[in-house]
Amino acid sequence: MPILRFDTGTLLAAQDVRIVFFDVDGVLTDGGVYFSEHGETLKRFSILDGLGLKLLRQAGITPAVITGRDSKPLRVRLEALGIEHVRYGTEDKLPAAEAMLAALGLGWKQAAAIGDDWPDLPVLARCAFAAAPANAHAEVRAIANYVTAARGGEGAAREFCDLLLTATGHYRRLLDLARGPVV
Repeated sequence: MPILRFDTGTLLAAQDVRIVFFDVDGVLTDGGVYFSEHGETLKRFSILDGLGLKLLRQAGITPAVITGRDSKPLRVRLEALGIEHVRYGTEDKLPAAEAMLAALGLGWKQAAAIGDDWPDLPVLARCAFAAAPANAHAEVRAIANYVTAARGGEGAAREFCDLLLTATGHYRRLLDLARGPVV
C-alpha cells in the first residue's frame, strides 16, 4: 500500500493531465549556475527527479521541457532521460508550450506545469494544473494549485510527478512493479 497521500481536491484537479511542462533552473536544478575555471556551465540534477520524469513516460504522460537556457550538461541529462519534447533557450515559453500541445493533439485542459519564476507564469496560468517548488518566487506560488514541500533540484519535480501519477491512477501499479513479485 502506498504511503503517499494528497488532498482529494488536488488529485481531482490533476486527473486528466496528459502532458507536463517542466522548467529547468529552479525546478530540475537548484537554480544555481556553476561555472568551471574554463567557463563551462555545470549543473546539478536530482536522480529522484529524473526517475519521476521516466515514470511519467511509463504512465503515458508526456514530460516536456521548456527552458530559457541551453547547455551541454542540460542536453546530456534530458537525452539520458529520454525527454523528446524540449525547447531550449526561450524566455517566451507560451508559444513553445502551445506548439507542443498542437503537435501532440492536446489542449490546456490536459496540461500541467511546474515552474519557479516569472517567465513560467504564462504557461502556469493556462494549464489545468500548476505547481511550484517550495522555493519558487512568491508570485508563482500564489497561482499554483500545488506547492511542493521539496525545493527545486531537491525532489520538487519528483514530488509533482508522484502527485500526477497518483491523480491519474498509475502510482500504485508502478510502485508494485518496482517492488517486484511478493514471495
